[in-house]
Amino acid sequence: MQLPLKLAKSLEKRKDENALRSLKRNAQLIDFSSNDYLGLASSAKVYNGAHQILEQNNLLINGATGSRLLSGNHKIYDLAENFLAEFHKTEAALIFNSGYDANIGFFSSVPKRGDFIFYDELVHASIRDGISMSNAKAYKFRHNNIEDLKIRLNKLSQPENSEIYIVTESVFSMDGDLAPLRELAAISEDFKAFLVVDEAHATGIFGENGEGLVQEEGIQDKVFARLNTFGKAPGCHGAVILGSKGLKNYLVNFSRSLIYTTALPPHSVATILSVYQEFINEISEIQQLKNNIHFFRNQIEELEIKKHFIPSISAIQSCIIPGNEKVKNIAKILKQEGFEVKPILSPTVPKGSERLRFCLHSFNSENEIREVLKKLTKLLP
Repeated sequence: MQLPLKLAKSLEKRKDENALRSLKRNAQLIDFSSNDYLGLASSAKVYNGAHQILEQNNLLINGATGSRLLSGNHKIYDLAENFLAEFHKTEAALIFNSGYDANIGFFSSVPKRGDFIFYDELVHASIRDGISMSNAKAYKFRHNNIEDLKIRLNKLSQPENSEIYIVTESVFSMDGDLAPLRELAAISEDFKAFLVVDEAHATGIFGENGEGLVQEEGIQDKVFARLNTFGKAPGCHGAVILGSKGLKNYLVNFSRSLIYTTALPPHSVATILSVYQEFINEISEIQQLKNNIHFFRNQIEELEIKKHFIPSISAIQSCIIPGNEKVKNIAKILKQEGFEVKPILSPTVPKGSERLRFCLHSFNSENEIREVLKKLTKLLP
């Protein structure tokens, strides 16, 4: 059947811009592209731990069988959510099927008509999509710019009974830089606003045991809601919203992406619990990842290519190479040399800020890091 004309034109436009996406199988290359920062996606210990949890709780079933409000709320959810709440030092935890579902569910239901949302201009697409479904008025502020946020808040004429939400990521997914969380917490207190932090790329990396940047900064009591996802460093699937018992109760009643979907199967929830039990044991992979990040930053300085990279102390290291065609070609050459590094194209990032996005892992060797950067150096202007 013929594709509608508007859809066909959209695809043609993507082709003309050299930005057409496609689904490809992963090649067996040296991994500088996946979000599996700690290598836990292939951990036999986590896999076996999850199976043991299921056996202990007599949950050897394949599916959830329904939404959490129908038949899908198996007892493994209580075990995992109680564990997560204690680990993250918060009152309550509510597991969602994915980070996207969690952000859609939160932002489409929590900010109400008459409320105001101020969000960092570089927040993830899932936050933006959730905000677009809200009836609140939304305004973006310049990336990590506290003064710009203050100016916008001071200009606000706030009606009675309205609320303000300030939204950021702790580690930004495209730039890899960190939000000024303490300053944002202070501003939230000054303006009686609710601070919301997406910790997707900080979970499992920052904090003494991978608790995230919010806990590393010691501001968990000043954050209204945290979103921690499990598909990055934890190496499994799903997400959790952390906050008060009242917030959890509200989301159970009004978050449509929780209410109207089949729950995660028990095996997925058991895997989450197994990963977090490993975090409690202070796994060596976290420190090894931090060592690799430090080595990577030293190498780009020694090779005199630091000016091409966005400053970052996270696992995400982005090398700016303007132009879709140019960055795709460099990624292709690196792939031929055995290194999987993904090009990030416009319109995913603004035109002119296209980049190679290096995702570092605990399992990357110093020699792999050294070699890929040497090859990159020869390809840069």
